Amino acid sequence: MALLDGKVAVITGGGQGIGLAIAAALVEHGAKVVVGDIDGVAAEKAAAELGGPDHAAGVRCDVTSDDEVAATLATAVDTFGSLDVMVNNAGITRDATMRKMTEEQFDSVIDVHLKGCWNGTRRAAEIMREQGSGSIVNISSTSGKTGVFGQTNYSAAKAGIVGLSKAAAREVARYGVRVNVIQPGLIRTAMTEAMPQSAWDQKLSEIPLARAGEPSEIASVVVFYASSLSSFVTGEVTEVSGGRSM
Repeated sequence: MALLDGKVAVITGGGQGIGLAIAAALVEHGAKVVVGDIDGVAAEKAAAELGGPDHAAGVRCDVTSDDEVAATLATAVDTFGSLDVMVNNAGITRDATMRKMTEEQFDSVIDVHLKGCWNGTRRAAEIMREQGSGSIVNISSTSGKTGVFGQTNYSAAKAGIVGLSKAAAREVARYGVRVNVIQPGLIRTAMTEAMPQSAWDQKLSEIPLARAGEPSEIASVVVFYASSLSSFVTGEVTEVSGGRSM
């Protein structure tokens, strides 16, 4: 069943990993997508993999730049005719203990995750409120719920995304625009598989379902939030972690 026929979506950080899986799921369900990524070549390659010009476009997008975010959303409207779904997924890590973390490491993570999410949310909402509908999905993390050693920057940013999204959801609900949050736990990506085996084993031991999640399992929740299946859901947070912090 194509849940997103006729819809147009933008995914930031969509050139690889979870973002690319989200883009693929949205296309599978009938949406046209614009993949934004700081690596413009990766964005264009992803768009080609997703079916080319009839289904997807890829553009460079630095989410810390309001101008680049606005241009990415304009690409969606100009190329495919509307903006119905916005997925703020772009992110980085700069892990270090608080004692050793530099100001630059802290600022860069806050800028990409929190400011980037704010840029995407407010710019998408501007377009969606005029058309009277739209779904914004912001990707947080269970790190923002429980805190993670060595991630005062990342955990703070991911917690901030929840507060930002709830406030935004209250502001734009009357215009038919919904804002929701997903908090992934341990998901199998190139980044997480690069962890030391001891760290991987420790994280797995904390998951009741006894396995890591797959990017497609985050993508399926995005499809739910993007589609009419969640038409009466806004300001909510869904944790996708195999029960790790229940």
